[in-house]
Amino acid sequence: MKKAFYVLFVLFSLFACGRKTNFTISGKLEGGAGKTIYFNKLLISNQLISDSVKLNQAGEFKFQGSTSSPSFYHLRLSKNSFVTLLVDSTENVKVSGSYKNFTRDYKISGSVGSEVLRDLDNRFFKAKTKADSLQVLFNSQKNNPVFSANIEKVKTQYNAVIADHSEYVTSFVKRNPFSLASVYALYQKWNESNFVINDLQVMKTAASALYSVYPKNEQVIALYNNTLQFIKEERNKQMSDAVKKNGVNSPNIVLPDADGHSRDLWSLHGKYVLLHFWSAKDRASRIVNPVLSELYHKFKSRGFEIYMVSVDNDRAAWMEAIASDNLSCINVGDMKGSFQATSNYNIQELPFNYLLDKEGNIVARNLKGPELNQALSKIFK
Repeated sequence: MKKAFYVLFVLFSLFACGRKTNFTISGKLEGGAGKTIYFNKLLISNQLISDSVKLNQAGEFKFQGSTSSPSFYHLRLSKNSFVTLLVDSTENVKVSGSYKNFTRDYKISGSVGSEVLRDLDNRFFKAKTKADSLQVLFNSQKNNPVFSANIEKVKTQYNAVIADHSEYVTSFVKRNPFSLASVYALYQKWNESNFVINDLQVMKTAASALYSVYPKNEQVIALYNNTLQFIKEERNKQMSDAVKKNGVNSPNIVLPDADGHSRDLWSLHGKYVLLHFWSAKDRASRIVNPVLSELYHKFKSRGFEIYMVSVDNDRAAWMEAIASDNLSCINVGDMKGSFQATSNYNIQELPFNYLLDKEGNIVARNLKGPELNQALSKIFK
């Protein structure tokens, strides 16, 4: 699970800027005499091998380094045997443990950040071990009629383990929004698709706080961009849920047409409507326009309408495109980007469309060319 944390970097420091100063990492690992230990600095997508030494006959080692701000490092014995340290400038870090079980059996002093990470790791390891054990029990016995009376008990125990750890980590991040240790916590995952923290607002708060302090830190920038991506995905999910749940799932749009008259999308209920977003200055949009014009004239007499929303801010270019592309259908736009409409429909690319049925329900999205013609031909057969 620790592999998920390779890209992360360290605690908030009031002294993040300044000249580099020296720190030391030293320790003793029982049973490790003659073995090699590596000291690696963690980067965005990989590790920079800083140094390596052989443990002496007593299992002792020592590394020195310099940094101007807290940084993540690995003390690594092998690919799967390592611990993550959070080292600040001038710290003298002491590490002790056993070579055989280094990852789980180590102690640390002299580094507050590293102690925080060790606590987060240990709590997560215990929670995940217990949750995995309950999951295995459930999977192995779920079809056993003798076990049926205990099924709900196992489910309750599993959910409690997940909830307790999630609440702890969420509380930690809320208490430490300026700490890069919170980034470390935010990336804890139960599995490939489920993060420990599912509260997007907590992530947004931490990302915003850290970005205000470390706007040039590449790890903070990565978190900030990831957060923006999660927000986009959440909006897409909300839109998808609305499509599945609501009877009328297409938000209304009221915008002026080329003559300045307000045109209301919902006034078209009773017709099949292609809600189409485009731009006069977008080449892909202009290529699609003649096809839309042809389909409009083919099906308009059967109860079909096209409601085109321009995202332009150049009225002259918009008017020229309408005339050149022979667009006689409804064409609207506020010449300010039609932001509210594009936001309501989560428009991420151009051109893009939704096909609405007579009740205003979204029945298809982003149909193009032959696919759109086939859909309309099927509807109006």
